[in-house]
Amino acid sequence: MTDARPEEIQIYRVYINATPEAIWEALTSPDWTVRYGYAPLVEYELRAGGAFRAYANEGMKELGCPDVISDGEVIEADPPHRLVQTWRMTMTPELAAEGFTTLTCEIVPVRGGVSRLTVTHDVSNAPLWAFVTRGDGESAGAGGGWNEILSGLKTLLETGVPLAFQSGPQ
Repeated sequence: MTDARPEEIQIYRVYINATPEAIWEALTSPDWTVRYGYAPLVEYELRAGGAFRAYANEGMKELGCPDVISDGEVIEADPPHRLVQTWRMTMTPELAAEGFTTLTCEIVPVRGGVSRLTVTHDVSNAPLWAFVTRGDGESAGAGGGWNEILSGLKTLLETGVPLAFQSGPQ
């Protein structure tokens, strides 16, 4: 079911009509993260060794999710260009047991106000988490993974309006 791949590094790339600063803010600020993707409130200590936490929104809590749905540690923070962190999903005991993965976000200005965001997620030895981040559980209601999150981020930054199917406040 999870199509386990012991060594799996997922790479997602999106071009956004926004500055690196705007993308960085949307990735790291709770004022933004509650408006796209799965709408978690994030908390970062944006320094090497700093904590990362994502908190369940009300809909997630109604489904029985714990208050903290993911956690980790900032490895590198170079605003507004690069963020490297560990990331563990704690929504279920099975996901939490897989341990920490590594997430890297790189933001590069391209031209004409457009920036490229590359998300590299090393989910090696975390087959359940890889299944979720690939979006393989979407037909079962688990969401579209990184593709859904990045589509929502791009849409919100470019239009000011969240995607209609996403769980953030409308």
